[in-house]
Amino acid sequence: ANIAHGNSSIIADEIALSLCDYVVTEAGFGSDMGMEKFFNIKYRTSKTAPSCIVLVATVRSLKANSGLAKPTQEMMTHPNLELLKVGSANLKWHIQNAKSYGLPVIVAINRFSTDSKEEIDYLQKFALTEGAFACEVSELFTQGGKGGESLAKQIILACDQKSNVQ
Repeated sequence: ANIAHGNSSIIADEIALSLCDYVVTEAGFGSDMGMEKFFNIKYRTSKTAPSCIVLVATVRSLKANSGLAKPTQEMMTHPNLELLKVGSANLKWHIQNAKSYGLPVIVAINRFSTDSKEEIDYLQKFALTEGAFACEVSELFTQGGKGGESLAKQIILACDQKSNVQ
């Protein structure tokens, strides 16, 4: 049950937590929208603290956020490390915003078939340099559960970290 600001309802989370060891709950679009609303509204009401934060990014979206040129299909689907490097400033801001809440932050890169190894490698190194606890490639869409195993393992490790929600 998703409520207006992109978060599942408190009741949905309580049901899930009664059935599972780990629950992934969506906090909407962007750390400056859904995540902040999650902490400022839902967390304060429910008093159920998350154990980590997962930011989802794509190579395409970060290229589009470069501001260097109007995005074209060719720019988004062909390797372009220059656009990615400039657009990564957007990811940096979201990592810092998420870290300000006192929880481990994991970056999940939703991989597209057009993403180059060089772009993925750059993004993983960049996220870790900016303070992410981990940065994993997610291929859940194309590979099902197997495509998210490394991400899931990092989430479990992050949840085991001592943290203090601020």
